[in-house]
Amino acid sequence: MKFTLSWLHEHLDTEASLDAILEALTRVGLEVEGVENPGEKLNGFRVAKVLTAEPHPQADKLQVLTVDTGAEVLQVVCGAPNARAGLVGVLGTPGAVVPANGMQLKVAAVRGVESNGMMCSTRELELGEDHEGIIELPADAPVGTAFSEYAGLNDPVIDVSITPNRQDCMGVRGIARDLAAAGLGTLKPLDVTPVAGEGAGPDVRTDDAEGCPAFFGQSVSGVTNGEAPEWMRNRLTAIGQKPISALVDITNYVMIDLGRPLHVYDRAKLSGGLVARKAKDGEEVLALNGKTYALTSTMTVIADDAAVHDIGGIMGGEHSGCSETTTDVLIECAYFDPEHIARTGQKLLLTSDARTRFERGVDPAFLEDGLAIATRLVTQICGGKASGITRSGAAPTDRRIIGYDPNLAETLGGLAVPVSRQEEILESLGFTVEPLDNNGDPCDLDAVDALRVTVPSWRGDVEGAPDLVEEVIRIEGIDNVPSTPLPRVPGVARPTATAEQKLERKVRRTAAARGLHEAVTWSFISESEAAPFGGGAWTLANPISEDMKVMRPSLLPGLLAAAERNLKRGASSVRLFELGRRYLADKERLTLGIVLAGSRSPRGWQAGKAQGFDAFDAKAEALALLEAAGAPVANLQVMGEAGDVYHPGQSATLRLGPKNVVAAFGKVHPSVLKAFDLDGDVVALELYLDALPARKASGFMRVPYTPPALQAVTRDFAFLVGNDVAAGDLVRAVKGADKALIVDARLFDVFTGQGVPEGQKSLAIEVTLQPGEKSFTDADLKALADKVVAAAAKQGATLRG
Repeated sequence: MKFTLSWLHEHLDTEASLDAILEALTRVGLEVEGVENPGEKLNGFRVAKVLTAEPHPQADKLQVLTVDTGAEVLQVVCGAPNARAGLVGVLGTPGAVVPANGMQLKVAAVRGVESNGMMCSTRELELGEDHEGIIELPADAPVGTAFSEYAGLNDPVIDVSITPNRQDCMGVRGIARDLAAAGLGTLKPLDVTPVAGEGAGPDVRTDDAEGCPAFFGQSVSGVTNGEAPEWMRNRLTAIGQKPISALVDITNYVMIDLGRPLHVYDRAKLSGGLVARKAKDGEEVLALNGKTYALTSTMTVIADDAAVHDIGGIMGGEHSGCSETTTDVLIECAYFDPEHIARTGQKLLLTSDARTRFERGVDPAFLEDGLAIATRLVTQICGGKASGITRSGAAPTDRRIIGYDPNLAETLGGLAVPVSRQEEILESLGFTVEPLDNNGDPCDLDAVDALRVTVPSWRGDVEGAPDLVEEVIRIEGIDNVPSTPLPRVPGVARPTATAEQKLERKVRRTAAARGLHEAVTWSFISESEAAPFGGGAWTLANPISEDMKVMRPSLLPGLLAAAERNLKRGASSVRLFELGRRYLADKERLTLGIVLAGSRSPRGWQAGKAQGFDAFDAKAEALALLEAAGAPVANLQVMGEAGDVYHPGQSATLRLGPKNVVAAFGKVHPSVLKAFDLDGDVVALELYLDALPARKASGFMRVPYTPPALQAVTRDFAFLVGNDVAAGDLVRAVKGADKALIVDARLFDVFTGQGVPEGQKSLAIEVTLQPGEKSFTDADLKALADKVVAAAAKQGATLRG
């Protein structure tokens, strides 16, 4: 919700500074997201007068102007057709930055003639679309004055985040009411005097009491639909609303000013009266956004005898919209049910400012006053004569009454507030408060036992006593609530983390300790990003944007996109990991993804060229993290079929058994790299943490550390195997030759060449033997060596001579 400081002053009589207003907004629960002053981007632009205008000696369409800036006379080259002596316009002096294109003005020669700045058009200053000529100001405009000051553009724009329950603050007046209650001034009275109409009101009615309980309308004849007044256009432009025409701008202004959406129809484009009704299945409407929507019988529409003209409470139709030729209008002020609006908007995937307000709930008692304000603005700005008012149906205006115990402010809110102060706060917010005694009868505040509080019509979110406590505490100041520690339970608290949470903590800490940087990417990705990973099983019907439409089937798309951004910004080495969920057809699965890109080690006088990452780097990370997760790393099998995401022959999977895949790793396939605009070698891996076997519960006692009493013995073996034999399979077989005495087996050399037969390779394995109660004898060592050779033979290996 955006508004300008001057706009706020239309409703709030205050001397408070901007900083005080911003602090108070956040204090009462209206978080300030940002503040900007549009006048700041016009620094260096001044009101200036053209003294002379002579033809450019080298260009037919250019003129050489002498311009009075109030402080000096400058020579400026200008190509605008309306540039002439005596014109008062806006000069951008050297050093100023043109808002429209970011160009910094400087002294420069234009076709051989020096130019000291630029005379500006409306479009160049982002104040409109006119670019046919330079801005022409009134002749009495003060020369030398800063243009932002002259045009009243030094008006800070405040952006406030409104929570869904605060429908009353979807208008500037509601925000002003909260600030007045917070002590920053006085809420100004609102002029809701109705426009005296002549004759009968327009033919409007509601036939949908559920979707549109109330439909009010008033016609104005003989209007002129030109530009809205400058003050209105400036305010709408400042908050990002594009001025269109006086009639449209008036409805937008009232909506933002008072939180009351309205719609204006061109009566010449209507066939008969207007009715709020349920749509018929198959009906269509061309909305103001240029899109055609198919309607269903659950949706409320505004239609005439011929067609549907409006998706009720969400968006008007293009056929009955107002234009520069409009002379007779019908102003609609209706109340639409919030639930109906929300369901219709979700089905049509259609959002609008009106929908945002109606689905939160507008003030049902403000129809009459809202129509009076809108009609008065139309007649004042566009002229014309108003008709009588037609009222069809009735809005739900019954006001809720709540019995409230003032002691709840302390017992529930934690802050003792005097009853008189609570009454003052509630009444300043529009509540009606009546003190009651112990018998439930009206009484003085001195004898009060309870309060009978009547909720204003614009506060549909207040339903009970806890809501009233919230109102009192936020205005009194939540910072004033004392910090009171909760009572401590005696004894040691038992751990509450689940097994999955403990697993996440372990692998996250291990990944960080290994030099990886944690990334947090979106769970939503685009269809193009999901395509290389087989597409997404879940597509959102109402996404935040088209680039966030698919629930990610893998963590790698987000990490690859992050790697691409980092590399393009000069990073030489990218080591990213993310712990999160991937979303498959059956369910979401806990996964850890890693992407390694760029250089593993920088170039140097010893290493020479920079070294890139390879598939073995990914495998090393996978094994380290699986070990930290408690997986039986010694039992892992390395197998292929890592998937199309990875490069064939340079990727693999880690499995516990032939079907239970716990990790996939390797070089990323070139086609995937191309999709993410990545160059060079990039390796990645995914650990499927949900596939790890659950660990048995083992209490909290650690196994005591008992180092062996005797020194370990190492023996080296060199085996000849076929080129198709995996070294890991051989190492695993050797280590399993005697599980009691062989504590480790490690591959330390791979050799092919002289002395090794064609089609074979030599694998050298270091075996660590750990004696138990007594040292090994030669016979013991020979027996173990025979077991190792026998186990290797089962893998097709022979001992190398």
